[in-house]
Amino acid sequence: MVVVAIIGLGTALATLALRDTEGAALARDAERLAALLESARAQSRATGVPVHWRPTAAGFAFDGLPASAAALPGNWLDTRTAAVGNATLTLGPEPVIGAQAVLLQRAGADTPPLRVATDGLRPFVVEPGQ
Repeated sequence: MVVVAIIGLGTALATLALRDTEGAALARDAERLAALLESARAQSRATGVPVHWRPTAAGFAFDGLPASAAALPGNWLDTRTAAVGNATLTLGPEPVIGAQAVLLQRAGADTPPLRVATDGLRPFVVEPGQ
């Protein structure tokens, strides 16, 4: 009986660990985007060159990064993730930028959107979309 209980518990834990819900995929893309935006913001400040982020049909692009800077990816981890609208974010080179946000959603899913935003002073964070 104990062995059956241990096997059942192990199976339940494995199922939870392997489960990748649609919300988790969107959250992963949102957290990654927040980190990439902060990286581009730091590169913009270091080089003194304005950097802009914009959504594209295949993902997103960072415009203005010098060729000598590390290349940042321009694709979503999940192909169903998309930015809502055509908002362009300006990431620097000033240390304080205006409040900016981008809304992310997952195509064909009922998952609530997520917002990647900054108040211009603090780093980009992921919050529930509206």
